[in-house]
Amino acid sequence: MAIDGDSTQTSRARLLAAGKSLFGRLGYEQTSTATIARESGSSESQLIRYFGGKAGLLEAIFNEAWFGLAQSINAIVAESSPSGATIVNVLGHFIEVFSGDRELAFLFLFEGRRIRGSEVTISKGFTQFFELFCSLVSRAQSDGALRTDIPGNVLASALLGAAEGMIRDRMLAERNGTETVFDEAIIRKAFDALVRGLG
Repeated sequence: MAIDGDSTQTSRARLLAAGKSLFGRLGYEQTSTATIARESGSSESQLIRYFGGKAGLLEAIFNEAWFGLAQSINAIVAESSPSGATIVNVLGHFIEVFSGDRELAFLFLFEGRRIRGSEVTISKGFTQFFELFCSLVSRAQSDGALRTDIPGNVLASALLGAAEGMIRDRMLAERNGTETVFDEAIIRKAFDALVRGLG
């Protein structure tokens, strides 16, 4: 979120940035609201006011990222017809976004699906993004680019699962200081093979 002259937006944006950084570095459980407030130059009362608490802040971080990703994917779709190539481009963009923001990738992969109390945290932003991706897969099925004997949402889940797996394995290799083979070219090649295999 852009920080502007409005003190409300400035404080909210600083809390979002601090939360993302701290959750990504330290993990959700190890990050206190006091630490977030201190890092953001704000206060715990502001955090409660805007987000209702730490869980609300995490959900807001997820929502903003997923909504942003959905917007950029809509732009990709507008430039091309729904086909296997479009699906590959969308998945490639998905990888690029998370490759460019390691803290966000860590949050999605390791914090976003944890069970908190009796609920699993699934943001509205992810739900909207997944619905968009499912619609792309369904249109690609209608165009004959993807097979139709498997439901579109199953294909979408399989493709996104593959994307998440490659992001996770690349991130783990980088954190462990080991060489990773998951460069952009090989990832796109893998997606192309997957989409062709499902055609």
